[in-house]
This record gives sequence, C-alpha cells and structure tokens, in this order.
Amino acid sequence: MARQRSTRSTATGEAPLELSRLSRRAFSALAGTTVLGLALGGSVSSQALPGSGARGPVPTGPPPGPPGADGVRHRVALDRYSLLVDGRRLALWSGEMHPFRLPSPSLWRDVLQKMRAYGYNAVSVRLAWNQHSPAPGAYDFTGVRDLDLFLRTAAETRMYVVLRPGPYIGADVDAGGLPGWLTAAEGRARTLDAAYLRHADEWLSRVNAVAARHQYTRGEGTVLLYRVDAPRRARLTRLHDRLRADGVDVPLLHTDTPAPWGEVERTRDAAEARRVHLDHLGRGITLHNVHTAFGGTSWGWLPAPSAPTPTYDPTAAIDEGRRPTDKLAPLHQLGQLLRHIPDFTRLEEASDVRAGDPRIQVRHLANPDTGTHAYVLRNDSATGVTSKVPMGGTDVEVTVPAHDAKLLATGLHLGAGRKLAYATVQPMLSFSVGRLDIAAFVGRAGEMAHLVLDCPHEPWPTRLDEEAAWAYDHGKLHVTVPLEENRLTRVRVRSGKSDRTLLLLFADDAASLRLWPYETPSGRVLVHGPALLRDVALDGATIRLTGDTVEECPLEVWAPRGITDVTWNGDAVSTTASRAHSLLATWLLPGVPELVLPALDGWRRRTENPESRPGYDDSGWTVADRRTSYSTTPVPDGQPVLFADDYGFHYGDVWYRGRLSGATGLEELSLAYSTGARGMLMAWLDGEPLGTHRMDREADGTGTWTATARFRLPGGLRRALRREPREGPGTGDSPVLSVLVRRTQHDHDAYKAARGLTSVAFEGASPKVRWRIQGAAAPDPVRGPLNHGGLFGERHGWHLPGYDDGRWESVSLPRADRRQGVTWYRTAFRLDVPPDVDASVGLVLGDDRDRDYRAQVFLNGWNMGEYAVDPTGAPHTFVLPNGILRTRAAANTLALAVLAGGDTASGPGTVRLKLLGGAAGGVPVTPVTSPGPRR
Repeated sequence: MARQRSTRSTATGEAPLELSRLSRRAFSALAGTTVLGLALGGSVSSQALPGSGARGPVPTGPPPGPPGADGVRHRVALDRYSLLVDGRRLALWSGEMHPFRLPSPSLWRDVLQKMRAYGYNAVSVRLAWNQHSPAPGAYDFTGVRDLDLFLRTAAETRMYVVLRPGPYIGADVDAGGLPGWLTAAEGRARTLDAAYLRHADEWLSRVNAVAARHQYTRGEGTVLLYRVDAPRRARLTRLHDRLRADGVDVPLLHTDTPAPWGEVERTRDAAEARRVHLDHLGRGITLHNVHTAFGGTSWGWLPAPSAPTPTYDPTAAIDEGRRPTDKLAPLHQLGQLLRHIPDFTRLEEASDVRAGDPRIQVRHLANPDTGTHAYVLRNDSATGVTSKVPMGGTDVEVTVPAHDAKLLATGLHLGAGRKLAYATVQPMLSFSVGRLDIAAFVGRAGEMAHLVLDCPHEPWPTRLDEEAAWAYDHGKLHVTVPLEENRLTRVRVRSGKSDRTLLLLFADDAASLRLWPYETPSGRVLVHGPALLRDVALDGATIRLTGDTVEECPLEVWAPRGITDVTWNGDAVSTTASRAHSLLATWLLPGVPELVLPALDGWRRRTENPESRPGYDDSGWTVADRRTSYSTTPVPDGQPVLFADDYGFHYGDVWYRGRLSGATGLEELSLAYSTGARGMLMAWLDGEPLGTHRMDREADGTGTWTATARFRLPGGLRRALRREPREGPGTGDSPVLSVLVRRTQHDHDAYKAARGLTSVAFEGASPKVRWRIQGAAAPDPVRGPLNHGGLFGERHGWHLPGYDDGRWESVSLPRADRRQGVTWYRTAFRLDVPPDVDASVGLVLGDDRDRDYRAQVFLNGWNMGEYAVDPTGAPHTFVLPNGILRTRAAANTLALAVLAGGDTASGPGTVRLKLLGGAAGGVPVTPVTSPGPRR
C-alpha cells in the first residue's frame, strides 16, 4: 500500500525520511484497526462511527469542526488512513512555526490567523530548551517564552497543535536547542546516560505541566499530538512512561509510529512545493507538515553554525516579515481541499494509469466509500508536457508544466445530485452555503480549464463572467474557462430536478489567494477579494468580517440565509445581491495608506575594549585554572582548561586575560581557538594590538571551526620584554596578554566541542600564565540568556534603551574606521504608523564587500542578530518585529556593536529603515517589555 511509509522531502523533493520500522505485513494487518500502544497512548476510539455497530475502517464523512477549548472531552485515534477525532476522519495540514523566532507574543496571533486563513488546520511547534533554561534547574516560561499564552492563542484561533519539545529539536538552533550549560555538564545527550536523562526529564516535566492543561482530549485546549525526540526504542519506552506520568495522554508521534507522516523541507518555488506535496498525497499520506510555514528570525545568539544568519528560512511561504509569498498558492489550495473535501482523508491505491507521454507519471487512488478517484500527475522534465490520461473512462488531454504537478479528480460529488466526470484543473473546495452548493477549481494562469459534470437531466447553466463557455451533450455539461491572471470566473448551474444551485468558481493561483472559506457555528462562509480574512462572526442579520487589505479591492460574500448586512473591520459596507447569490460590496475596500519611514541620523560613537589595557582591573573575573572538562575537545597537556563553556559563558563574545611570568625573550605566540561559523579572535599584549584572525568561511563538515592564530611580536614589544620587570601603579609586574574571541554557536551533533581559546604556545620564551576569563553577565531576566555576550558595552548596558550616551562623540554614517577592537554606535528614531495599519519594517545594513567586520544589532536592547559583510556585497535586512519595534509615535533605540580587526576599513556603512510591507488591518500589538539599565 502507498501509505505504509512516511517520506520527508528535501529542497529537491527526493531525500527519504527514516521509514517506519514496522514490516509491510504487520502494517497491513493493522488496516481497518486503530493503531494502539506507544504510537498513541491512551486516547483511542473504536473503528466505526459512534453508534454504527460496524467493524472495519471508519467510513468517509464530514470532518470534525474547528477545534477549541470547549470543555468537552474528545477521543483521538489513528488508523492507517488518517487521524480520527471523535470518530471522524481528519486530514492534518500542519505548518511549522517557532514561537521563539518571533519574540513578540502579540504577533503569534497574527501568524496563527494567517496560517488558518491559508488552509492550515494545525501548527507544529518546536520548543527550544535553551530559551527557557539559563542554568541547571532554572526555567522561565514568561514573556516571550510564555508557552501557556501561545497554546491559549492557538486555541483561540482554532488551530490544532502538534507539540515538539525535544529535548533536541534541530531546527538550526544553537546545539539543536540544548541549553548552553548542558555542554559543560556530565552525560551525553540523546542517549540513556543517567546524568543526561535527569536533566531531560526535568525539562520535559516542566513543558508537560503546561501542555497537559491544553490537551484537546480533555477539552482544555487544542494540543492534538505530541512528537517526541526518541532516537532509540529504549528511550521511547521510557519517554512514554514519563509523559503518561505527567498527564500527557494525546497520541505520540515518533520515528517508529506506524502512520503516514509526511514532512516537506524547504522548496525553491511554488511549482516544487506543489510537486512534493502532491507526491505525498499520491502516496496516501494524510498527516502533512510544511516545514516551515513561517520562518521567523534567529535573533540574538540563537542560530546554529548550519544557518548563522538571522533569517531562518528564506524559502518559507510566510516570510520573516509575516508577509505572504508566491509559494503560498499551492499550500493554500491543498489545505482548503483537505479541510473541505473529506474524500481525500481515506484513499487507497487503485489500478495503474499511464499517460500517453511517459514523462508524466501518474498515481491513481480511490476512495472506497464515495467512489471519488484522485490522479496525481507529475512532470519532472524541463519542458511542459501535454498528453492524454485515462480518467473516469475518458481519455482526457492534460498539460502539466515543467517541474510541476497536478491533482485531478473524477466521481467527486459537488452538492445535491451533481457529480464531477472529470476536470483538467484541481479541486480546491466544495461545500454548501445555505441552499447554494459551491465548488472551486484552480490552475495556472494562461491555461484553459475544462470541467465536465454528469447531468442526467439537462441543466440551466448561466455564464456570470464573460470568460466562461458551456455546452451540454449526452448527459454531460462541458464548461471551459480560460484562466486569467488574478481573476475569478463564476458559472451558475441550476436544474429542474433540484432546488439547489451549484456555483462553479475558477481561479488561477493569484485569484485563489483571495478566496477565503470560513466555518462558523451557523454554517460555512466564503469571502472573495481582500488580502486576508482573519475572523467571521454572525450577528443576527449581520456578518462581521475582520481582515487585511493591501490595495483597493472588491468584497464578495457568500453567507448563510438571512444575512443581509456586512461590516468590514467594524465599518458598515454597502452591498447588493449578485447573480452569483452573493453580497457584493458597492465600493472597493480601501487599501493601506502610504507610509514614510524616517532617516537614521544623530549617531553617537564610543570605542571600548579597555580589557586590552595592561592596567585594567580584572580581579572580579573568573580564574581559569580547571584541569578537567566534559568537553569532547581534549585538554592540552600541561595547560588549564580555557574552554568558555566550562566557566559558564555559553553565548556571545568572551575575553581572556593572561599574566605572563618569565616572558623575557618572547618573540611569537600561537593561540589555538575553536568557534562556530564566522568566529574571530583579536589579541593584544600590554595594550598593543597583535592582530586579528578570522575563521575560514567554509565549514569543516562538523559545525566547528578550529584554527591557530600566530602573532609575531612587534619589535618594540620584544625589546620591552628584555628589560627588567616594570614597577609602578597600574602597570603590574608582568606583561598582560588580552584576547577577545567571538566564539559563536554550538554545533547540533558535536555540541560539546570547545568554544573559545583551547591552548596557547610561545616561541622565544616559556612563560607561566595565570588566566582569567570573562563572558556575558547574568542572563537578561526579560530578554533571556541568548541576548547578550561578554563585550564591555554589553556588560555595562550600552545596548539598552535609556542608557545616557550624551557624552559620546557625534558622528555620521557611513564610517571608514581602522581600529582593532570594539566600537559602539547609537541613535534613536520615532515611527508614527496609524493604529489600524500593520507595517512590517526592516533595518538594512550594507557595506563594501572588501571590508571584514562584525556588527551586532540591538533594537531597544533586543539582540536582532549579527551582520557580517557579504562576500558578494549584498546588504542584509534585519526584520524588526512590532512590539519590540515601537510603531505608534514612540522612541526606539538602535545600537550597533562593531568588531573590527584594523586590517581593513570598518563601518557601519549604509544603515537605513525599509518598509517591507504594510496592510490595513492587522492585530493589536502590545509593546514587548524592554527595560533599560539597572540603576
């Protein structure tokens, strides 16, 4: 059977996911029976619909309604076809988003509402342990880490939740989500090591205490599935017991789950997204996950070496600025199809079908309950292919574009007494609104849609738009529509044998993104026109719509009987009744007004790194004198442990100061160090720069970069070291070696590899060294442990709003400084975005590609990530999330910490605000707490 394995597609759609270990014979034996045991846990239901008394698979029927925290206990089960919710089949169309990549809780609602509108019925959520735990036994689920708030918001937006708390989550997060302190702790992650399991169990128990309160099985929320990190069977058994003890009773998903789970990784464009998702559908998969639905930002020190830039997934269908992209069209169409056409929740492999042209591959499936047949046509060739394909007893001529796919159907019931014979376009939705049956079909702009209905009795079709044409012949109604760019075409079909009217809608990809079905307690609603439909409420004779517009647009509403009035975002809309049985707005809805962003000027500048000076007081720093480590990096013989993690400094930059005894004759020194991507090292001896070393841009294949920086002492320093030891206040009696290391991220797999200095060697002398180390101060109680590192300015609040920079030097940008060390730049700006407008704003940094420096970007004290000059010279745009960004006539503080080697000119270069997009509508945004320096 096609659904006996789960697939995972990469960007090329070819790489297989680890397959279920259940044998084909054993899996087939489960056909028609609910899967029990570890795959599900305790919340299971019988196979047949309630009260049927029948054995065997649950037949196809209406799907469960939208979920919510309704206070009613629900049964959740799974057979080889689909999920079963209260005895009804549910095709899961899940999209992944990471709340920790959007540090503005108000905007969680915005993204969830957009996901629901674009067809998703579930959100897959990974939780990063390192965001919540700054130290062993310390956990924080407040503010931007408020899991309880996120789960409540998901329930309020009527989205199921697939929870994935790890402990390891991957996701291009530092150490795969494992906390920094675990890198220096006893035990090996993702094993049965007792030391590790103690920490992992504690983390899961903290998560489970929240998740258990939001389980759909209990009617207290919408957590439907729990996906566990269990690479080994023994670990799985233990996890099962742990979760059940914590009160988690929803089904568990894991690598051994005998369920058709399909997850698609990043895809290049809409055609590839359609191809790989339809391929999953053709394999009978009904548990779909889009990775990722919303990309978000790897802010602060969150990103892993595998993806060191702040932008997590530039291919996401909803981009980092929360804006829709062209890739949304196939996801929107498939999500609505799976939600509104139940035939696709139970499909079995049917007889082989071959296209006339072998370049078109065909998968044929059928629903044994309804008689609907599905055909997935895939064209992997570089040119479009037109060929005859046998469908429903007819050879149908179909064109499949290059590197694309189509889903076609026959035998699909479209309301009372009408059945689809075949069509050359994909069904998107089919449901009833009052006495009107509506069916929508979608295809590519420029193609000719041909749809044929079985009509034993001659119908009365009406062409409502000029593009459509029809003909009736031998019991079949043929409708042809040329699909035009962003245009909806309507055809009305009546029959003397039924009092119900069928409305056929035809749309290209762009027009399909303006079709918004919505389910209310009083029935379904369909809205056409606006850029987004967020919510619908029926209030007597009035339908109240909320949503977004970008440009002026029409508004058309199909609503239950008795609805005569329409409001849009609280304002009454004048409408007329149309021939399509809709309420059509008399005037266009207004678009978003023009927005003007301020220039960034008024910059102030100050240099730092006093740590490089010999007289700097480091007496409060940590003494680096350990001799053993849990790191996988060997400790050099005869030297102390210098690894930053061993001294509690897990994120950001770290300083070392070593006092040298017996350095007379020293001529050269070598500093071995280990970092993630974009690592760098700067060294000074007695305040004099020795130079800067940068890691190669290319990875070494392990996510850890190692190198040795060799510095020959300048002649003046060599001569000074040959003299007698110095005396006097502030000089000390021995030379001081100061080293700044940008240690950056931990790898996913080799997460215990050292970061920072690893060893030091000298030539010309063999001095003894007394080391001290300093990294980040205590974790920010609001912004979390990954927000800042060990720079002097960070330790003294230079990145925070409210810091007094009045005595700093006034400068303008761009700059061309040459100095080894750290230089800070600060400015303030105000935005005045109207309260009913959602503006997505970015900060663009760019510079000459011959320059090589790092700039850490802070907005109102929140670390937005690192800018490094791109080798191509391309600028980078940092998305500034509303909430952290004050958009309503309030001041914002922008700070840049620039690390430069002095061997090239350093910026900042161009720094400007950019409007990424705007919409009239949005959600109310609460400012995110952004405290200034402690007084």
